[in-house]
Amino acid sequence: MLQWLRRRIAGPEPIAEADWRAACAAIAVIDGLDGQALERLRTLAARFLHDKDIVGAHDLALTGHDRLVIATLACLPVLSLGYDWLAGWRQVIVYGDAFRVRRQWHDEESGVVSEADDWLAGEAWQHGPLVLSLADIQADLDDPHAGFNLVAHEVAHKLDMLDGHSDGVPPLPDRPRRQRWLATFQGAFDGLRAEVDAGRDTFLDPYAAEAPDEFFAVVSEAYFSCPQALAAAHPDLHGELRAFYGIELRLPA
Repeated sequence: MLQWLRRRIAGPEPIAEADWRAACAAIAVIDGLDGQALERLRTLAARFLHDKDIVGAHDLALTGHDRLVIATLACLPVLSLGYDWLAGWRQVIVYGDAFRVRRQWHDEESGVVSEADDWLAGEAWQHGPLVLSLADIQADLDDPHAGFNLVAHEVAHKLDMLDGHSDGVPPLPDRPRRQRWLATFQGAFDGLRAEVDAGRDTFLDPYAAEAPDEFFAVVSEAYFSCPQALAAAHPDLHGELRAFYGIELRLPA
């Protein structure tokens, strides 16, 4: 705790040029950002590294490059929104691969409580840590335009929960924007569920049909992985995310 307080007082350390270049080379999805946007992202990533503890689970050894890549990916969604959107938590826990969690649910009709193990690539708690699989992050970096971006997905959950609810609706500036968001996302969510139930192939990962909060997170990772393809498949969703995130990456369709 004392070491963390000393770091807070000292302020963020600038990211060395060689380290920043290596991180940028690894993260193809930021290739479309101009010089000013990249510098803002660099500043945000330095602050993230200063404010958040990025730790490996089960003695996983993380390199400085690993931490910088994670920080940069986590800050990309708030590049225009601002760093304050990442406030309220201070830890990132990184597993080497998918991790197991114990789930419990209650059947209201029968009253039976059941438990089962679930394997996850990531998890976000409202006031707790961001939990990530390093193997899945690397898979996203290796195939950057496939529509998957684990860090963007989990950060989207964090943004969604800022108003106290995990419902697929992040804080929006006014009632008209909220109403438009609700209409656009609910219509697309209902459409996806119908397609999945019918067994049809879908542009979005079928996991998005699980719940509105997962829908927002999956669409967000597509926005930060294959935005032109998202715009072609779901122009209304793309438009809402462009207005919310305030940036538009120019990446392959």
